[in-house]
Amino acid sequence: MKNKAIIMLFSAALAVTGCKDSFFDINTNPNNPTEPTVKASYLLPMVLKQTATRMGTQYSWAASWSGYWGRGSDYGQSIPLENYALTPAFQQAQWANSTTSWFDVLTDADFMEKKGKESNELFYVAAAKVMKSIGFMYMVDMYNNVPYSEALKGDANVTPKYDKGEDIYKDLLVQLDSARIIFKQALTITDEIKNADVLFAGDLVKWRKLANTQALKLLIHESEVNKNPTAEIAKIITDGSGFIEANNSANLSIKFAMAQNQVNPVFSTYVQDEIGTYKDGFNRVSKYLLNRYMSNDDIRYKYLFRAAIAPQNPSQPWVGKELGAPPAPKGITSAMESIVIGTGILQDGTGPLWLMTSVESLFLQAEAVQRGWISGDAKSAYEKAVRESFNWLKVTDASVVATTFLASPSASWATASNKLELIINQKYLSLPGINNFEAYVDYRRLGYPKDVPLSINSSVGNRKIPLRLLYPQNEYSYNNNNVKAQGEIDPQKSKIFWDVD
Repeated sequence: MKNKAIIMLFSAALAVTGCKDSFFDINTNPNNPTEPTVKASYLLPMVLKQTATRMGTQYSWAASWSGYWGRGSDYGQSIPLENYALTPAFQQAQWANSTTSWFDVLTDADFMEKKGKESNELFYVAAAKVMKSIGFMYMVDMYNNVPYSEALKGDANVTPKYDKGEDIYKDLLVQLDSARIIFKQALTITDEIKNADVLFAGDLVKWRKLANTQALKLLIHESEVNKNPTAEIAKIITDGSGFIEANNSANLSIKFAMAQNQVNPVFSTYVQDEIGTYKDGFNRVSKYLLNRYMSNDDIRYKYLFRAAIAPQNPSQPWVGKELGAPPAPKGITSAMESIVIGTGILQDGTGPLWLMTSVESLFLQAEAVQRGWISGDAKSAYEKAVRESFNWLKVTDASVVATTFLASPSASWATASNKLELIINQKYLSLPGINNFEAYVDYRRLGYPKDVPLSINSSVGNRKIPLRLLYPQNEYSYNNNNVKAQGEIDPQKSKIFWDVD
């Protein structure tokens, strides 16, 4: 890319304005980002925005499989989403061949790390390690074994070997510890760093909190194979900065607007564009999920989702759909069904884009306390997480409503026979549209909620919710020996390493 374009990118980063992804992407070839004039500060805002955008907009399929979303009535069946007979083409853009695929984002983060080392700007080195830990975690959680130790080398190695998922997780924890150590140093935080860091404006303590929370997330994901991660928990505790806490979500400071290419990407993907045109008629809140809230007097559904645009019954605008449903009767449309992103998540397209919310962090901590990994009272940690969900959604009289809800049968700590199941079920009900992928992880590693519905598509047969994705076809075309070495992959049987049920 020409220097002029890079200067434009840097100017945009300094202005901290919302921009379309193609404007943030500096790579003409993501496998060979060799532009010598690129600085680490140019890369950081792009990496942050693309990572948050991927997490917020690319997991509708996981929402469907997790029981969060169904299919709107404007659409017919969607195969293989609805019959679970996956092909290498399904979700292949998660891997590559997209300007915001994970390996593209990871390449940019790795490039930032290299540039930070070259210029001895260790802040960017540590930030890159944190961001790479997020991207590679998602890759492992979708595919298990993936290229890691030989990945991101561009033309120097176009056929990287695959590393085992458990080994990648181990090294990600090492990298996060390295990032914490760097952030604890007396780094010089320049105005350039503050402007480029559209997440924490160079606040090193907040970066350590994110690194700690991300490390805890990795440990929680592998909790069934690593039940006592004493050494890793000790590193987190020794750091001393703690975790992301209540009312302190990791939100990007990029300013979005209801203008072309400046709308919050989650809002423009699932709700409306800058002129108010509704964009997503395919994804609709699932009937199962709405019933979970309504049957338990849980008011959060009115904040997590939007009422139907044109409901059949104006007195009941909260209408859910099922995944794999047969064609809707004539006259029934998606406009009659509830939208998946509610006003509690984003009032409009100017709202903030989040990397990790306080809600998710508090539920991770609650599970860790319940498992005895970190000190604290499990009941208090759980109730704090639930309360944060009501507060984050800006529920009217959130404190009072949350207190009443926590005393109800579905949320009561005292009456729950399985405390871990209670934590996970309430985590599940707190994250629709906020982190759709985390529910898919929890369901596979623990089997909660127990009653997540299968697709009702007529061609499902005996198939269940897939355990993973298939490697994309390009890997078989261009990295055949290494991908073939992973053996025969069956999404109905081949598990992620942490899935031991």
